[in-house]
Amino acid sequence: MIATDARAFADCLPGGGRLMALDLGSKTIGVAFCDAGWSFATADKTIARTKFTKEKAQLVDLIARQAIAGIVIGLPRNMDGSESPRCQSARAFARNIADLGLPILLWDERLSTAAVERALVAQDVSRAKRAARIDAAAAAYILQGAIDALVALPDA
Repeated sequence: MIATDARAFADCLPGGGRLMALDLGSKTIGVAFCDAGWSFATADKTIARTKFTKEKAQLVDLIARQAIAGIVIGLPRNMDGSESPRCQSARAFARNIADLGLPILLWDERLSTAAVERALVAQDVSRAKRAARIDAAAAAYILQGAIDALVALPDA
C-alpha cells in the first residue's frame, strides 16, 4: 500500500513499529530510522545510487536488521504544492519497492534539505562533512515530520 495520507498509513500499522525514511537524491539515498513508539527520528547512512537492484538489496538488508514496519519516502513537491518530475521519480521508486510488503507513505519534503543545511551550518559543520551527512539528515527531518503527524492523529 502506497499512501500520501498519514491516517491511511497509520491504519496499516495498528501496533506502531519502527519506520525507515528515504530521501531520494540523484546520487545518494539518505536513510533514517525512528523508534517503535514514533518519538524520534535518527539519521543513519547514505546509499550510493547505482543500479536499482543493488539499492533494493541494501534496503532489504536494512529492513530485516532494523525490524522495519513501514517506509516513509520524501515527496519533493514544488513550492506551490504541484508535483515535479522528481515527484514522479519518487512515486516510481515507491512502486518498485512495494513488493517488499510494507506500507509506504509519500511525505511532502519541501524545504527539508534547506532546513538541514541551515542546521548543519549553524553547528559549524564543514562543507565536506555537510555533503556527506545531508541526505541522511534530510531523511531524518522528513521522518520526524511524518511521525509528528502520525502521533497527532486522533484515535479512530
